[in-house]
Amino acid sequence: MQIGIDQLAFYTPKTYLDLVDLAHARGEEPDKYRIGIGQYEQAVIPVTQDVVTLAANAAVKVVNETNRDQIAMILFGTESGIDHSKSAAIYLKRLLNLPDNLRAVEIKQACYGATAGLQFAHDYVRLHPDKQVLVIGADIARYGLNTPGEVTQGGGAVAMTISAAPKLLNLDNETAFRSEDIMDFWRPLYRTEALVDGRFSENVYIDFFKTVWLDYQRQTNRTIADFTAFAFHLPFTKMGLKALRAVLPEADAEQQKQLKTNFEASRQYNRRVGNLYTGSLYLSLRSLFDNAVLKPGQRIGLFSYGSGAEGEFFSGTISEQFDAQQSRQRFSEFFSSRQQLTMAQYERLFSQQLPDHDVLLDVTHDDARFVLAGIKHDQRQYLDRNKA
Repeated sequence: MQIGIDQLAFYTPKTYLDLVDLAHARGEEPDKYRIGIGQYEQAVIPVTQDVVTLAANAAVKVVNETNRDQIAMILFGTESGIDHSKSAAIYLKRLLNLPDNLRAVEIKQACYGATAGLQFAHDYVRLHPDKQVLVIGADIARYGLNTPGEVTQGGGAVAMTISAAPKLLNLDNETAFRSEDIMDFWRPLYRTEALVDGRFSENVYIDFFKTVWLDYQRQTNRTIADFTAFAFHLPFTKMGLKALRAVLPEADAEQQKQLKTNFEASRQYNRRVGNLYTGSLYLSLRSLFDNAVLKPGQRIGLFSYGSGAEGEFFSGTISEQFDAQQSRQRFSEFFSSRQQLTMAQYERLFSQQLPDHDVLLDVTHDDARFVLAGIKHDQRQYLDRNKA
Protein backbone atom coordinates (compact mmCIF):
# COMPACT_ATOMS: atom_id res chain seq x y z
CA MET A 1 0.00 0.00 0.00
CA GLN A 2 1.34 3.42 -0.99
CA ILE A 3 0.82 6.34 1.41
CA GLY A 4 1.90 9.91 0.85
CA ILE A 5 1.09 13.41 -0.28
CA ASP A 6 -2.04 13.50 -2.38
CA GLN A 7 -2.44 17.30 -2.68
CA LEU A 8 -0.11 20.17 -1.79
CA ALA A 9 -0.98 23.87 -1.89
CA PHE A 10 0.36 27.08 -0.45
CA TYR A 11 -0.86 30.60 0.28
CA THR A 12 0.85 33.86 1.05
CA PRO A 13 -0.55 37.42 0.98
CA LYS A 14 -0.01 39.60 -2.06
CA THR A 15 1.99 42.30 -0.27
CA TYR A 16 5.76 41.92 -0.62
CA LEU A 17 9.07 43.74 -0.32
CA ASP A 18 11.79 43.70 -2.97
CA LEU A 19 15.06 42.96 -1.18
CA VAL A 20 16.98 45.35 -3.42
CA ASP A 21 15.00 48.11 -1.71
CA LEU A 22 15.77 46.62 1.69
CA ALA A 23 19.48 46.43 0.86
CA HIS A 24 19.63 50.05 -0.21
CA ALA A 25 17.74 51.16 2.90
CA ARG A 26 20.07 49.22 5.19
CA GLY A 27 23.27 50.32 3.45
CA GLU A 28 24.06 46.92 1.95
CA GLU A 29 24.90 45.76 -1.56
CA PRO A 30 21.86 44.03 -3.15
CA ASP A 31 23.99 41.01 -4.13
CA LYS A 32 24.60 40.32 -0.44
CA TYR A 33 20.90 39.41 -0.26
CA ARG A 34 20.27 38.14 -3.79
CA ILE A 35 23.39 35.95 -4.03
CA GLY A 36 24.83 35.74 -0.51
CA ILE A 37 21.48 34.86 1.08
CA GLY A 38 19.74 33.64 -2.05
CA GLN A 39 16.59 35.74 -1.62
CA TYR A 40 14.89 38.16 -4.02
CA GLU A 41 11.65 39.14 -2.27
CA GLN A 42 9.77 38.47 0.94
CA ALA A 43 6.09 38.36 1.80
CA VAL A 44 4.89 41.00 4.22
CA ILE A 45 1.99 39.81 6.36
CA PRO A 46 -0.77 42.36 7.12
CA VAL A 47 -2.34 42.51 10.56
CA THR A 48 -5.53 41.07 9.03
CA GLN A 49 -3.76 37.71 8.56
CA ASP A 50 -2.55 35.27 11.21
CA VAL A 51 -1.59 31.61 11.04
CA VAL A 52 -5.24 30.53 11.16
CA THR A 53 -6.28 32.61 8.15
CA LEU A 54 -3.08 31.80 6.27
CA ALA A 55 -3.78 28.10 6.83
CA ALA A 56 -7.42 28.41 5.83
CA ASN A 57 -6.54 30.24 2.60
CA ALA A 58 -4.14 27.41 1.72
CA ALA A 59 -6.35 24.55 2.91
CA VAL A 60 -9.41 25.48 0.82
CA LYS A 61 -7.31 24.52 -2.21
CA VAL A 62 -7.02 20.90 -1.00
CA VAL A 63 -10.26 20.36 0.94
CA ASN A 64 -13.43 19.99 -1.08
CA GLU A 65 -16.67 18.04 -1.18
CA THR A 66 -14.94 14.91 -2.51
CA ASN A 67 -12.63 14.47 0.48
CA ARG A 68 -14.24 16.53 3.28
CA ASP A 69 -15.79 13.53 5.03
CA GLN A 70 -12.62 11.46 4.66
CA ILE A 71 -10.48 13.83 6.73
CA ALA A 72 -9.97 12.32 10.17
CA MET A 73 -7.32 14.67 11.58
CA ILE A 74 -5.89 18.16 11.30
CA LEU A 75 -2.23 18.32 12.34
CA PHE A 76 -1.20 21.98 12.45
CA GLY A 77 2.55 22.67 12.60
CA THR A 78 3.39 26.22 13.67
CA GLU A 79 5.68 28.25 15.90
CA SER A 80 3.46 31.33 15.53
CA GLY A 81 0.50 30.08 17.55
CA ILE A 82 -2.23 32.51 18.58
CA ASP A 83 -3.16 30.98 21.94
CA HIS A 84 -1.16 29.32 24.73
CA SER A 85 -3.94 26.76 25.23
CA LYS A 86 -6.31 26.43 22.29
CA SER A 87 -5.04 24.82 19.10
CA ALA A 88 -5.01 26.79 15.87
CA ALA A 89 -6.35 23.59 14.28
CA ILE A 90 -9.67 24.01 16.12
CA TYR A 91 -10.27 27.42 14.55
CA LEU A 92 -9.25 26.03 11.16
CA LYS A 93 -11.69 23.12 11.48
CA ARG A 94 -14.58 25.56 11.90
CA LEU A 95 -13.52 27.82 9.03
CA LEU A 96 -13.28 24.81 6.70
CA ASN A 97 -16.63 23.45 7.89
CA LEU A 98 -15.11 20.05 8.64
CA PRO A 99 -17.08 17.40 10.54
CA ASP A 100 -16.90 17.14 14.34
CA ASN A 101 -15.66 13.55 14.44
CA LEU A 102 -12.00 14.36 13.85
CA ARG A 103 -8.88 15.19 15.86
CA ALA A 104 -7.46 18.71 15.64
CA VAL A 105 -4.14 19.49 17.30
CA GLU A 106 -1.21 21.88 17.05
CA ILE A 107 2.41 20.66 16.86
CA LYS A 108 5.43 22.74 17.85
CA GLN A 109 9.15 22.20 17.35
CA ALA A 110 10.36 25.26 15.51
CA CYS A 111 10.37 24.64 11.74
CA TYR A 112 10.02 20.87 12.14
CA GLY A 113 6.35 20.84 13.22
CA ALA A 114 4.78 20.14 9.82
CA THR A 115 7.16 17.23 9.21
CA ALA A 116 6.16 15.69 12.53
CA GLY A 117 2.57 16.05 11.36
CA LEU A 118 3.38 14.42 8.04
CA GLN A 119 4.99 11.40 9.71
CA PHE A 120 2.14 11.02 12.22
CA ALA A 121 -0.32 11.24 9.33
CA HIS A 122 1.60 8.57 7.40
CA ASP A 123 1.30 6.15 10.32
CA TYR A 124 -2.40 6.93 10.83
CA VAL A 125 -3.36 6.40 7.18
CA ARG A 126 -1.46 3.09 7.16
CA LEU A 127 -3.94 1.86 9.79
CA HIS A 128 -6.93 3.68 8.27
CA PRO A 129 -6.44 3.66 4.47
CA ASP A 130 -9.96 4.96 3.83
CA LYS A 131 -9.15 8.21 5.71
CA GLN A 132 -7.10 11.32 4.97
CA VAL A 133 -5.15 13.69 7.21
CA LEU A 134 -4.86 17.43 6.64
CA VAL A 135 -1.34 18.61 7.53
CA ILE A 136 -0.65 22.33 7.86
CA GLY A 137 2.58 24.31 8.10
CA ALA A 138 1.79 27.98 8.74
CA ASP A 139 3.99 30.70 10.20
CA ILE A 140 4.96 34.35 10.21
CA ALA A 141 8.74 34.76 10.39
CA ARG A 142 9.66 37.87 12.36
CA TYR A 143 13.11 39.01 13.48
CA GLY A 144 12.50 42.75 13.67
CA LEU A 145 13.38 45.86 11.71
CA ASN A 146 17.09 46.66 11.30
CA THR A 147 18.16 43.26 12.64
CA PRO A 148 20.55 40.76 11.03
CA GLY A 149 17.63 38.38 10.47
CA GLU A 150 15.42 40.97 8.75
CA VAL A 151 16.37 39.71 5.28
CA THR A 152 15.09 36.20 6.17
CA GLN A 153 11.58 37.19 7.19
CA GLY A 154 8.40 36.17 5.36
CA GLY A 155 5.33 34.07 5.96
CA GLY A 156 2.51 31.99 4.60
CA ALA A 157 1.08 28.49 4.80
CA VAL A 158 1.22 25.13 3.10
CA ALA A 159 -1.59 22.56 3.25
CA MET A 160 -1.21 18.88 2.41
CA THR A 161 -3.61 15.97 2.34
CA ILE A 162 -2.04 12.63 3.24
CA SER A 163 -3.81 9.59 1.83
CA ALA A 164 -3.47 6.08 0.45
CA ALA A 165 -2.80 5.99 -3.31
CA PRO A 166 -1.57 9.63 -3.40
CA LYS A 167 -1.32 11.60 -6.63
CA LEU A 168 1.99 13.38 -5.89
CA LEU A 169 4.48 11.57 -3.68
CA ASN A 170 4.61 8.05 -2.23
CA LEU A 171 6.49 8.26 1.06
CA ASP A 172 9.14 5.64 1.76
CA ASN A 173 8.93 3.92 5.15
CA GLU A 174 12.57 4.55 6.07
CA THR A 175 13.47 7.80 7.78
CA ALA A 176 16.42 9.11 9.81
CA PHE A 177 16.08 11.72 12.55
CA ARG A 178 18.07 13.43 15.27
CA SER A 179 17.31 15.83 18.13
CA GLU A 180 19.52 17.82 20.51
CA ASP A 181 18.92 20.65 22.99
CA ILE A 182 20.70 23.48 21.12
CA MET A 183 20.20 27.24 21.51
CA ASP A 184 20.60 28.31 17.90
CA PHE A 185 17.14 29.88 17.61
CA TRP A 186 14.31 30.48 20.08
CA ARG A 187 11.45 32.84 20.91
CA PRO A 188 10.46 33.31 24.57
CA LEU A 189 6.75 33.68 25.29
CA TYR A 190 7.14 37.39 26.01
CA ARG A 191 8.63 38.16 22.55
CA THR A 192 7.00 38.60 19.14
CA GLU A 193 10.38 38.45 17.37
CA ALA A 194 12.72 35.45 17.37
CA LEU A 195 16.25 35.32 18.75
CA VAL A 196 18.87 33.57 16.63
CA ASP A 197 22.58 32.84 16.58
CA GLY A 198 22.78 32.90 12.79
CA ARG A 199 26.20 31.45 12.04
CA PHE A 200 25.84 28.78 14.72
CA SER A 201 22.41 27.83 13.36
CA GLU A 202 23.80 27.42 9.85
CA ASN A 203 26.52 25.10 11.13
CA VAL A 204 24.03 23.01 13.13
CA TYR A 205 21.76 22.74 10.08
CA ILE A 206 24.60 21.38 7.92
CA ASP A 207 25.83 19.03 10.66
CA PHE A 208 22.33 17.63 11.20
CA PHE A 209 21.84 17.15 7.46
CA LYS A 210 25.08 15.23 7.03
CA THR A 211 24.33 13.09 10.10
CA VAL A 212 20.80 12.06 9.12
CA TRP A 213 21.82 11.57 5.48
CA LEU A 214 24.47 9.06 6.55
CA ASP A 215 22.01 7.36 8.91
CA TYR A 216 19.45 7.10 6.10
CA GLN A 217 22.06 5.55 3.79
CA ARG A 218 22.99 2.97 6.44
CA GLN A 219 19.34 2.04 6.89
CA THR A 220 18.45 1.73 3.22
CA ASN A 221 21.70 0.97 1.37
CA ARG A 222 20.65 3.73 -1.04
CA THR A 223 23.17 6.22 -2.36
CA ILE A 224 22.93 9.62 -3.97
CA ALA A 225 22.64 7.85 -7.33
CA ASP A 226 19.12 6.78 -6.32
CA PHE A 227 17.86 10.38 -6.20
CA THR A 228 16.57 12.72 -8.87
CA ALA A 229 16.22 15.73 -6.58
CA PHE A 230 16.51 16.97 -3.02
CA ALA A 231 14.11 19.37 -1.34
CA PHE A 232 15.36 21.26 1.71
CA HIS A 233 14.00 23.35 4.52
CA LEU A 234 14.83 26.82 3.21
CA PRO A 235 14.79 29.64 5.79
CA PHE A 236 16.84 31.29 3.06
CA THR A 237 17.70 29.46 -0.12
CA LYS A 238 21.50 29.67 0.17
CA MET A 239 21.17 27.40 3.22
CA GLY A 240 19.82 24.54 1.11
CA LEU A 241 22.49 25.12 -1.52
CA LYS A 242 25.19 24.73 1.13
CA ALA A 243 23.63 21.44 2.25
CA LEU A 244 23.42 20.17 -1.33
CA ARG A 245 27.06 21.07 -1.95
CA ALA A 246 28.02 18.98 1.08
CA VAL A 247 26.89 15.79 -0.69
CA LEU A 248 27.37 16.61 -4.38
CA PRO A 249 30.85 15.02 -4.51
CA GLU A 250 29.11 11.67 -3.95
CA ALA A 251 27.44 11.98 -7.39
CA ASP A 252 28.96 11.71 -10.84
CA ALA A 253 29.22 14.77 -13.09
CA GLU A 254 25.95 14.14 -14.95
CA GLN A 255 23.93 13.65 -11.79
CA GLN A 256 25.51 16.66 -10.12
CA LYS A 257 24.18 18.73 -13.01
CA GLN A 258 20.70 17.23 -12.61
CA LEU A 259 20.62 17.76 -8.85
CA LYS A 260 21.72 21.39 -9.18
CA THR A 261 19.13 22.04 -11.91
CA ASN A 262 16.38 20.56 -9.78
CA PHE A 263 17.53 22.50 -6.73
CA GLU A 264 17.13 25.72 -8.69
CA ALA A 265 13.60 24.61 -9.60
CA SER A 266 12.87 23.85 -5.95
CA ARG A 267 13.84 27.27 -4.63
CA GLN A 268 12.01 29.52 -7.11
CA TYR A 269 9.03 30.13 -4.81
CA ASN A 270 11.07 30.41 -1.61
CA ARG A 271 13.23 33.10 -3.23
CA ARG A 272 10.10 35.22 -3.71
CA VAL A 273 8.13 34.43 -0.55
CA GLY A 274 10.83 34.25 2.11
CA ASN A 275 10.82 32.19 5.27
CA LEU A 276 7.74 30.08 6.04
CA TYR A 277 9.32 28.32 9.04
CA THR A 278 7.27 25.07 9.25
CA GLY A 279 6.13 25.40 5.64
CA SER A 280 9.49 26.13 4.02
CA LEU A 281 10.39 22.54 3.07
CA TYR A 282 6.98 21.95 1.53
CA LEU A 283 6.98 25.23 -0.37
CA SER A 284 10.27 24.01 -1.82
CA LEU A 285 8.63 20.69 -2.72
CA ARG A 286 5.72 22.51 -4.37
CA SER A 287 8.18 24.61 -6.35
CA LEU A 288 10.03 21.47 -7.42
CA PHE A 289 6.85 19.84 -8.73
CA ASP A 290 5.87 23.00 -10.59
CA ASN A 291 9.20 23.97 -12.12
CA ALA A 292 11.23 20.78 -12.68
CA VAL A 293 10.93 18.03 -15.28
CA LEU A 294 9.85 15.02 -13.23
CA LYS A 295 8.55 11.54 -13.98
CA PRO A 296 6.68 8.87 -12.00
CA GLY A 297 8.94 6.57 -10.02
CA GLN A 298 11.76 9.06 -9.51
CA ARG A 299 12.95 9.39 -5.90
CA ILE A 300 13.09 12.72 -4.07
CA GLY A 301 14.99 13.25 -0.82
CA LEU A 302 13.63 15.68 1.78
CA PHE A 303 15.50 17.32 4.64
CA SER A 304 13.51 18.92 7.44
CA TYR A 305 15.15 21.00 10.16
CA GLY A 306 13.75 22.77 13.20
CA SER A 307 16.09 24.86 15.29
CA GLY A 308 16.55 23.97 18.88
CA ALA A 309 17.10 21.37 17.28
CA GLU A 310 15.52 18.53 15.32
CA GLY A 311 16.36 17.22 11.86
CA GLU A 312 15.00 14.46 9.66
CA PHE A 313 15.87 13.02 6.27
CA PHE A 314 13.21 11.01 4.48
CA SER A 315 12.27 10.25 0.91
CA GLY A 316 9.51 9.40 -1.50
CA THR A 317 8.91 8.36 -5.08
CA ILE A 318 6.81 10.34 -7.51
CA SER A 319 3.42 8.70 -7.79
CA GLU A 320 2.42 6.64 -10.80
CA GLN A 321 -0.69 8.85 -10.85
CA PHE A 322 1.46 11.96 -11.24
CA ASP A 323 0.58 13.96 -14.32
CA ALA A 324 3.08 16.73 -14.95
CA GLN A 325 0.54 19.00 -16.60
CA GLN A 326 -2.45 18.40 -14.34
CA SER A 327 -0.40 18.37 -11.12
CA ARG A 328 1.42 21.63 -11.75
CA GLN A 329 0.18 24.75 -10.00
CA ARG A 330 1.30 27.77 -11.97
CA PHE A 331 1.94 30.76 -9.74
CA SER A 332 3.32 33.15 -12.35
CA GLU A 333 0.01 35.02 -12.46
CA PHE A 334 -0.06 35.26 -8.66
CA PHE A 335 3.47 36.64 -8.44
CA SER A 336 2.85 39.15 -11.21
CA SER A 337 -0.30 40.41 -9.46
CA ARG A 338 1.31 41.07 -6.07
CA GLN A 339 1.62 44.56 -4.58
CA GLN A 340 5.20 45.75 -4.13
CA LEU A 341 5.58 47.85 -0.99
CA THR A 342 7.80 50.85 -0.49
CA MET A 343 10.13 50.75 2.52
CA ALA A 344 7.82 53.10 4.40
CA GLN A 345 4.80 50.91 3.67
CA TYR A 346 6.71 47.79 4.67
CA GLU A 347 7.89 49.22 7.97
CA ARG A 348 4.41 50.52 8.77
CA LEU A 349 2.77 47.19 7.93
CA PHE A 350 5.39 45.22 9.84
CA SER A 351 4.92 47.39 12.92
CA GLN A 352 1.14 46.96 13.03
CA GLN A 353 0.41 44.46 15.80
CA LEU A 354 -2.82 43.28 17.36
CA PRO A 355 -3.53 45.14 20.60
CA ASP A 356 -4.41 43.33 23.84
CA HIS A 357 -7.95 44.75 23.80
CA ASP A 358 -11.01 44.68 21.59
CA VAL A 359 -10.46 46.10 18.14
CA LEU A 360 -12.16 46.20 14.74
CA LEU A 361 -9.69 45.87 11.86
CA ASP A 362 -10.00 47.42 8.42
CA VAL A 363 -10.10 44.42 6.07
CA THR A 364 -10.89 46.36 2.89
CA HIS A 365 -7.25 46.21 1.74
CA ASP A 366 -6.99 42.43 2.19
CA ASP A 367 -8.49 40.49 -0.73
CA ALA A 368 -8.09 37.02 0.82
CA ARG A 369 -11.13 34.81 1.36
CA PHE A 370 -10.33 34.35 5.06
CA VAL A 371 -9.30 37.38 7.12
CA LEU A 372 -8.89 38.37 10.75
CA ALA A 373 -11.53 41.04 11.35
CA GLY A 374 -10.62 41.96 14.91
CA ILE A 375 -10.86 40.99 18.58
CA LYS A 376 -14.05 40.93 20.65
CA HIS A 377 -14.13 39.83 24.29
CA ASP A 378 -10.56 38.48 23.91
CA GLN A 379 -11.69 36.26 21.03
CA ARG A 380 -10.30 36.57 17.51
CA GLN A 381 -13.00 37.30 14.97
CA TYR A 382 -12.53 35.49 11.66
CA LEU A 383 -14.39 36.32 8.47
CA ASP A 384 -15.06 34.00 5.55
CA ARG A 385 -15.97 36.34 2.72
CA ASN A 386 -17.77 33.52 0.91
CA LYS A 387 -20.29 33.57 3.77
CA ALA A 388 -20.35 37.30 4.43
